Amino acid sequence: MKINLMDIKRQHEEHAQEYETAALEVLRSGNYIMGENVKAFEKEFAEYVGVKYAVSCGNGTDALHIALRACGIKPGDEVITTPFTFFATAEAIASVGAIPVFVDCDENTYCIDASKIEDAVTQKTKAIIPVHFYGQPADMDKINSIAKKHNLVVIEDSAQASGSLYKGKKTGNLGNAGCFSFFPTKTLGCDGDGGMITTNDAHIAEAASAIRVHGSGLNGLKTYNYLKGENLLNEEKDIDLSTPKYYNFIIGQNSRLDELQAAILRKKLTHLDDFIERRRAHALKYNTMLKSTSYRIPSEVQDSVNTYYLYALMHPKAQEIMAELKKNGIGTGTYYPVPLHEQKVFESLGYKHGDFPVAEKLSAQTFTIPVFPELQEEEQDFIISILKKFA
Repeated sequence: MKINLMDIKRQHEEHAQEYETAALEVLRSGNYIMGENVKAFEKEFAEYVGVKYAVSCGNGTDALHIALRACGIKPGDEVITTPFTFFATAEAIASVGAIPVFVDCDENTYCIDASKIEDAVTQKTKAIIPVHFYGQPADMDKINSIAKKHNLVVIEDSAQASGSLYKGKKTGNLGNAGCFSFFPTKTLGCDGDGGMITTNDAHIAEAASAIRVHGSGLNGLKTYNYLKGENLLNEEKDIDLSTPKYYNFIIGQNSRLDELQAAILRKKLTHLDDFIERRRAHALKYNTMLKSTSYRIPSEVQDSVNTYYLYALMHPKAQEIMAELKKNGIGTGTYYPVPLHEQKVFESLGYKHGDFPVAEKLSAQTFTIPVFPELQEEEQDFIISILKKFA
């Protein structure tokens, strides 16, 4: 028996005709960039999340980078985040010239420990990026309270949390902006790369829309005026709306969701709640069968809905257990084996081993097991039987 940790092929096969028909329509249309599917998907995703605006882009990393710029984060600013996340979270902060400031995790949720954030706030702090880790929302009430007190921007890293709920609201609708990845393995994944920025702030939406296309067009003009604090430019004399892409007002980048991915994502979005329900059913079975064992099972915070992008267990013998799982053809992995404060690229920040003990423990003792929607009952039973050898 071979069971992948994530099985993109199975996900495609289940609704193959639907996805392939949508893709073929795009291929035959000759319209591949920023077409009607992109516009429609932005509208549909905004409605799903419950926000006014959704701005698509090339990938989740770009979403973070663009959101930081759109929220006014500048070189030298400090941005608080967690050291236990994918590198892109801190990479985006550094890529705009800002300084990542790490705060340890909550051992129950694996998310940033909101009770420790305020101690990290300085005069240079301008934003907080909580990561909704593995699909579990962070403690947004406490984070937003700290942000309001210190006049900070909150940008949600929702790359792993499409569809997750916090007190009745979707992630991506809990701060100033939300950032999503549609990498193929994600809860909502496309057949390539894709990303999205969500917000209820018109200025952030306009700035993000301009930045993703080289800072050009009417949104670029509006953002220029907003940044300058007055209406120095106007449509009548400063831009020809018949060729807006050739009028540049701020420095941007090229980060567009292509029409093919948008068409596929539109179809997958209609199945997302079903995908989540099945992931949660698998997680519940794991929780039930492993509850009274030596494994530490994931926590689900009251008034939140974890979508289980990944299902992670904690155990002191994680490496031995992973070796046994692999020997039996079961996909497994550590997300993530090196916390960000110990990555060589951030050695100039001056952190050392021991600074964030919870993140370091999670990196050493957590491992993931298959939880994808198409996982079969007999496969899950087999996984549980192998795990119980160490229980």
